[in-house]
Amino acid sequence: MAEPDLVAATAAAHCLLTSLGVELYSESMAKTPQRMAAALVELLTPRPFQPTTFPNDGGYDELIVARGIPVRSLCEHHMLPFVGIAHIGYLPGERILGLSKLARVMEHFSRRPQVQERLTTQVSAWLRDQLGAAGVGVVIEAEHLCMTLRGVQAPGTTTVTSSLLGVLREDARTRSEFLALTHSTR
Repeated sequence: MAEPDLVAATAAAHCLLTSLGVELYSESMAKTPQRMAAALVELLTPRPFQPTTFPNDGGYDELIVARGIPVRSLCEHHMLPFVGIAHIGYLPGERILGLSKLARVMEHFSRRPQVQERLTTQVSAWLRDQLGAAGVGVVIEAEHLCMTLRGVQAPGTTTVTSSLLGVLREDARTRSEFLALTHSTR
């Protein structure tokens, strides 16, 4: 994405709000366009990160799964948030990833206008390509405000997407193990 222009975004937010009939003249509303622009910049700008990988010198050959990773993005069709959780797992090959980087990878791809289906496959493909993992699985469960606040107005509805690559797609037992591990035991 291009570098954000906060001044232009603030002016555009002011124009949008006033065009929608929102009065910005009270003390509490005067800086709303600036706050709105800053909030959108924050939602659309991932923090930089470097993937930290380590040799799998212990020969670990079982699944590594991180559950409940927060997901926040903006629907590219309506620019309304979708929020939820992701479960990410992989069957390591030669390299393993620093565990915090699983959340960073999700953030990297979610902080842009997105659709959940693409987000799911971008994260899984990135992990496969960066780690040379024998298998990768990503499951995202999210509530889309474009569906719950407008349109059909179905509050509490969640959408679940998955992307299974390599052994997690090809081997039924490994796939079942991954999907079982993504369910909370609480």
